[in-house]
Amino acid sequence: MSGGEALVPITMFAGGFAMIFGIYYLKTRQNLAMIEKGMNPKEFANRPAPYKNLKWALLLIGAGVGLFLAYLMDNYMLPVEINKFGNQGDKNVPIYFALIAIGGGLGLLGSYKMEKKWWDDNKEKQ
Repeated sequence: MSGGEALVPITMFAGGFAMIFGIYYLKTRQNLAMIEKGMNPKEFANRPAPYKNLKWALLLIGAGVGLFLAYLMDNYMLPVEINKFGNQGDKNVPIYFALIAIGGGLGLLGSYKMEKKWWDDNKEKQ
């Protein structure tokens, strides 16, 4: 094993350790800051998230619609010449990533609008 090949497992181990340590360290700092302000950290840990499933659903629906639109555009709207092996090549690959991201972003935007509307309606009632 050469020097470059040995760096990969060392870097992966160090990165994983740093990530776990950082998450634990920041969570502890957050809890200490909440205690200093007179809040109970356990109340916020068990807080319900009513729109969490809606957010995931709209994100995945948006990504799926984006993927479907990319497929339709790739196969029917954007012509690509067929090479001598009979396949189309990889000329339209970026459109898949772009439309998945756009669809997922639109799904998250829809989730935000629904949550904000609910929050504003309930804020006025109080």
